[in-house]
Amino acid sequence: MSLDGIVVRALVRELQTCVKARILKIYQPTDNELILHIRGQGASGKLLLSAHPSMPRLHWTEQPWANPAEPPMFCMLLRKYCEGGVIEAIRQVGLERIVELDVRHRDELGDASLKRIVIEIMGRHSNIILMDPSTGVVHDGIRHVTPAISSHRVVLPGSAYVAPPEQDKTDPLSVGESEFAELIARGGGIPDANGGSYIEAASKALLGAFTGLSPLVSREIAFRASGHPQGLRAAFRETLDHVARDSYEPNIVVQETGKAFFSALALTHLDGEKQIFPTMHECLESFYRDKASRDLVRQRTTDLNRFLLNEIAKNEKKLVKLQETLDEAAEADKLRRIGELLTAHLYAFQRGDTSVDVVDYYEDEQPTRTIALDPLLTPNENAQRYFRKYAKLKNSRDVVTEQIEATKAELGYLASVLQGLDSATPDDIGEIRDELVEQGYIRERGLKRGAKKRKKDRPAVLCYTSSEGIQIYVGKNNTQNDYITNRLASASDTWLHTKDIPGSHVLIRGGGEFGEATLHEAAMLAAYYSKAKSSSSVPVDYTLIRYVRKPNGAKPGFVIYDNQKTLFVTPDEARIQQMPSTVK
Repeated sequence: MSLDGIVVRALVRELQTCVKARILKIYQPTDNELILHIRGQGASGKLLLSAHPSMPRLHWTEQPWANPAEPPMFCMLLRKYCEGGVIEAIRQVGLERIVELDVRHRDELGDASLKRIVIEIMGRHSNIILMDPSTGVVHDGIRHVTPAISSHRVVLPGSAYVAPPEQDKTDPLSVGESEFAELIARGGGIPDANGGSYIEAASKALLGAFTGLSPLVSREIAFRASGHPQGLRAAFRETLDHVARDSYEPNIVVQETGKAFFSALALTHLDGEKQIFPTMHECLESFYRDKASRDLVRQRTTDLNRFLLNEIAKNEKKLVKLQETLDEAAEADKLRRIGELLTAHLYAFQRGDTSVDVVDYYEDEQPTRTIALDPLLTPNENAQRYFRKYAKLKNSRDVVTEQIEATKAELGYLASVLQGLDSATPDDIGEIRDELVEQGYIRERGLKRGAKKRKKDRPAVLCYTSSEGIQIYVGKNNTQNDYITNRLASASDTWLHTKDIPGSHVLIRGGGEFGEATLHEAAMLAAYYSKAKSSSSVPVDYTLIRYVRKPNGAKPGFVIYDNQKTLFVTPDEARIQQMPSTVK
């Protein structure tokens, strides 16, 4: 992982402004994350502590995190011992990914006590532990570790705190010149030649010898060494001197494949788009902002996503069967023709015949046709049998055509809800769930029978500001789309939507007082918040809101419009993230 001991050192260095500051509030928005509201001594903000299995981290955050109405037990314990307390110290254990946060707090009797929050950033083994440093006893951990999980240590209330197992590696900041060669040899050694094999071997040796180095940083040092006249030792010393002086260059590199890396050191061995940040905390906030939000949405909408995919699959199968029925109904005219031919040739056959040859007067060549008969019926009854089949198929054709249109509309609606989930933030999930309840797709959870849930007067809507200072509203689900289009908009506002693609309703406020830049940015937002987010040259229709109508009885988010024009745009995520935005 990119979050190595050097990144943690940079984070802890920046967090020294929190020493002597006070923890005003603590809440636990998810099973793995904690938020500490800190203020004082020049520090003010929300500090995120995360023990997420795939995204463990520690940094200041500006993202909105929900405060659950019923806090988990671990959160209540932290509030008891740490809320209102003063941060005495923040330190890193060696160059490991372990941070200790000491908090002095006064209990109900006014007696002062010192507690320690230990943040262990170790991938899927990450944990956040509250302990008493004077006794070494664990009060509790955000994740319990039982003997069945680990034979090395137990993390349970009342157990003695045991640090994570050591890796038998050396701190690179304390290694001397004479030790370096021996440690590298112990780590596997390196070949003499330069090139790819040299970089791979040198990186592996560094990783095996020193603590706090990730594969990413080890490869960076090896890459620098491959072009260094004095080799690996000099490149290693120069790089670690920057770390010892706390001289960092927080940056993110995004490769052409879309894969992104971050580090506290310049990543010269990676090709791609590079972004430099003033602090390590801002770097991590930017890197994890969308990843963490999407992960939380996925966790909370697994059931909705599965339900929608199942409903879409059922309707797609239904559509295939209806189309087969419609194809069969296309034979209706042929049956009517057969009935009329039999009526014209009643003299040519009698009860007991299994077939009859008739002249087909409908063809110019008037060929002879052989028609199958029911030998138990009279000639007239045989003719009427074909007429009845014709009438049945004709009626079914009309019904099936209506059902096909209804099924296509149903698929379009389900696709729009699924797209809403794809664009949702944690705060949007409730609106999507409520919509499905109102439409009768799912049942309300946790609501007593007969009780009605109070509906919000208006949803919170994302509002961007264009480069020309114009407000652009974006609906990220059908509830928000209905509000923007049918309630918020004025007749002279401009409305945008991707052409024949599920997506958001986008509204440019202020009538027609805007330029091409605002129109292009709004079209880009419409394309970005649609199913075509990853496509290029996405068609986006735009028209005045007076030409947009919602048919009576239509499902949420469905409208019809005319007098539109079409723009073709390619979504640019970096540009969209730079646009000022707020939730109104």
